[in-house]
Amino acid sequence: MTELPQRSAIPEDETWNKKSVYASPDAWQRDRRVALQHVDKLSAFRGKLGQSPETLLDFLLYYNSVGSDVGKLRVYAVMDYSVDMSDETASERYSQLIDLYSRLNEASAFVEPELLELSPATLSKWLEQPSLSEYRHFFDNLNRQRPHVRSAEVEELLGGVTGVFAGVPQASQALANSELNFDKALSSASEPRAIGQSSIRALLADPDRTLRKNAYEAYADAHLQVQTTLGTLLATGVKQTVFLSKARRYASPLQMALDAQNLPLDVFYNLIDTFKNHLPTWHRYWRAKRRALNIETLRPFDIHAPLAEQPEIGFEQSCQWLKEALQPLGDVYVTPMLRGLLEERWVDRAINKGKRMGAFSQRGYGTHPFIMMSYTPDLLGMSTLAHEIGHSMHSYFTERSQPYVYQQYGMFAAEIASNFNQAMLRDYLFKQDKGFKFELALIDEAMANFYRYLFVMPTLARFELEIHERAERGEAISAKAFSGLLLELFEEGYGAELQVDEKRVGITWAQFHNHLYARFYVFQYATGISGAHALARGIIAGDDGAAARYLEFLRAGSSKYPLNALKDAGADLSQPKVMEETFGVLEQLVSRLEVLNQNT
Repeated sequence: MTELPQRSAIPEDETWNKKSVYASPDAWQRDRRVALQHVDKLSAFRGKLGQSPETLLDFLLYYNSVGSDVGKLRVYAVMDYSVDMSDETASERYSQLIDLYSRLNEASAFVEPELLELSPATLSKWLEQPSLSEYRHFFDNLNRQRPHVRSAEVEELLGGVTGVFAGVPQASQALANSELNFDKALSSASEPRAIGQSSIRALLADPDRTLRKNAYEAYADAHLQVQTTLGTLLATGVKQTVFLSKARRYASPLQMALDAQNLPLDVFYNLIDTFKNHLPTWHRYWRAKRRALNIETLRPFDIHAPLAEQPEIGFEQSCQWLKEALQPLGDVYVTPMLRGLLEERWVDRAINKGKRMGAFSQRGYGTHPFIMMSYTPDLLGMSTLAHEIGHSMHSYFTERSQPYVYQQYGMFAAEIASNFNQAMLRDYLFKQDKGFKFELALIDEAMANFYRYLFVMPTLARFELEIHERAERGEAISAKAFSGLLLELFEEGYGAELQVDEKRVGITWAQFHNHLYARFYVFQYATGISGAHALARGIIAGDDGAAARYLEFLRAGSSKYPLNALKDAGADLSQPKVMEETFGVLEQLVSRLEVLNQNT
């Protein structure tokens, strides 16, 4: 398309059902004002949490109710903000949401210090009561973090900076998603194509090499034009994380990030070591890709070049194949999934001007688990849908199985459920006899997924670790330093098989407007795809109980620590074996492409 459509021109059936959350913005504002009043009333519990088990239960129920109300407000505010970041009214509403969260954090700052003042003996006795027993894991997790909980006064200050700190990623997203100016990309026939955050992925996977090159360069160049601003924002975000880790008495920002989910440092370093050991597999892939494309030199804009004509896959066809691929989980999974996709409008799938990049699933307690994405009618679009509906079904099962206190299952577990769906769908489609070209297209889809999760994300994890360590040492961090470091890491990963454009490869950090502000989120994509393949393998092989164990994992929420929940389901990510096996799947895909190259 030469121009991206305005949001107002999008058909309703391609958008999510935001009226199921709030009938109107006015209704949202009314509930926001009520929520502010409820937040202010939290102070009435200050100094009383240790009076009796009844008072403690009253507080926990009230606090969880406030959190649930604020979560519903978040879902609605994010909806309009993410699909049209040029909408000033939606941006104002999102800012009000950030302010509400800041007020909630300040108002509840007394909670953890006061709860930790309870003697273990007293708390243990109280938790024997049926009304409080479900909070046992909650208190175990709180006690585990005791060394990092500060006084009520310090906690109030730390809670107050939440809204202030949120301004940095918010500014980065606003700049990247609504204010960057992209030149149109010309095709080999000199036809202009519009570039936006919701369309760039499809352009980089277009068969027209001229169009790919021009789109890649225009997209990178737009970020290069504002690299100083984006670099300043990222450097500030890094310094904020370093500050918080010191304020909470952690040895490092990495330790702080992992401790939130009770993850040992070995999980992170095992991934990095495994990734580096398998770089030769990636070098083999670049060589095989170049030969399959029959080009002399592979460039970054060729990474997503299609190996064969892409089959056209409409949204409804994607839903049907997802149904068939995930049927081993039973109707208990498939029926609500299809209802959400085809009847209840969980998915905002339109491509429009101002829509933010990427895809995500979100929900509040009592709302549908909504998906934002930019659906393209091809295997990559279907794969993204499979990924996000995995997140949504995780939320669906958790909400129906756990009390509010265990609804937030954490990022480490989240990326299992999403990648699991892609693994199941890919295995199902590889087993269908759809011809040579379809197989090549499937390899394209698989490698695009593995490239993102087992190449880009581990590379960004190495980048993220280094820039935080530099900040801790007091070294300068800036756009120039970011680009130089990431260029080195990508050159190592690409090896001699891929010729890089130094400036445009270096600026890749600026194109991850959300991920690098999420405090060591990116490595969990790689652990997620590893755990997902391990769990899918058991179900595909027909192992007794594998499907039931996986569904129990989805139902667990945060009632268990994520490593324990995964072990119970059949994947031990505390050891590198599971990650090694998933790199083995990658190697099998590369070998498959090499064989196909020999037969053509």
